[in-house]
Amino acid sequence: MGPIAPADPALLPQLARLAAGRATGALSGEGGVLYLAGGRVVHAESPAAPGLEILLSAAGRLPAEGWREAVERAGARREVARHLVESGRLGGGELEICHLGALFDAAYFVLAPGGGRARFRPGAAHWLGPVRPVPAETVARESRRRRALLAAVWPHPQVDTAPVVRRTSVRAPAVPRRQRAVLDLADGRRTAVEIARLLGRPAFHTLLDLRRLAAAGHVETPRPRTSGAARAAPAGPAPDPPTPDGPSPAGSAPARPGPPGPAAAPAAPAGLAAPAGLAAPAGPAASGGSGPPEAAEASGAPARPHPAEPPAGLTDPADPDLHLLRRVRDALEAKL
Repeated sequence: MGPIAPADPALLPQLARLAAGRATGALSGEGGVLYLAGGRVVHAESPAAPGLEILLSAAGRLPAEGWREAVERAGARREVARHLVESGRLGGGELEICHLGALFDAAYFVLAPGGGRARFRPGAAHWLGPVRPVPAETVARESRRRRALLAAVWPHPQVDTAPVVRRTSVRAPAVPRRQRAVLDLADGRRTAVEIARLLGRPAFHTLLDLRRLAAAGHVETPRPRTSGAARAAPAGPAPDPPTPDGPSPAGSAPARPGPPGPAAAPAAPAGLAAPAGLAAPAGPAASGGSGPPEAAEASGAPARPHPAEPPAGLTDPADPDLHLLRRVRDALEAKL
């Protein structure tokens, strides 16, 4: 395994420096890991965000056995994404859109303020393989936008990590269908992360739904922690030692927070189990995903550099044009 270089406590400045230097490797912190190739972000994982395989399975696009088969056949070559497309299990465009959603969802937690000391592993590559590289600045900008959106909806981040406690109020407005599914799982024990996994939805979307529900008086807002360890910004639960849609618009104006509730957040549950004979990839743990080991790192040799460009047949190797995806995202936000 290549050397592990300590970096600045904040991941955003380090990410900017790595992007400027067109670095290839894995940048990890308390919230997860970003994989870079040629200075672009090619993959992101966080224990707080459901992995790509969970989102695909919940949407009915790829059964669990299909994901395991792809990992077993192409994981060691770091070509799982290519195999999914070439085998006909997923269309190239479909995989790109789903992967971008999972990447931005996980990156939000990885780049959360106060994410601990950053570490960079040069040359580390992910077993999924490249799909559509995203400029690092685009990832950072979207993370900041999502953080601002949550604060505008309901500026009480403790809702994100505490077990969700449902309230009963005759004056509370009706609950939209999408938020009803979230509210139905609010049993006083589950956190936003656990609810997102049960529903097979991006974690950020669930955070946004819960903040709207809190603003409308449907769920309790715990009192902020007074400990110095408390964070001002939302983040997922603390992961194990370092190891993957567009958001909706701001909801109603903030209301008075409800009675205090519990503030402790249990660890996120595991996702799909790794296929037989395969270990989890080296470095930060995947967000419930399963995959093969980093073969080069396991043998003591330097990790094979991640290809700087996506393989032919998956996407255009030119700079990614995200304008269409942004328009689709904005249109969906306008309808929610």
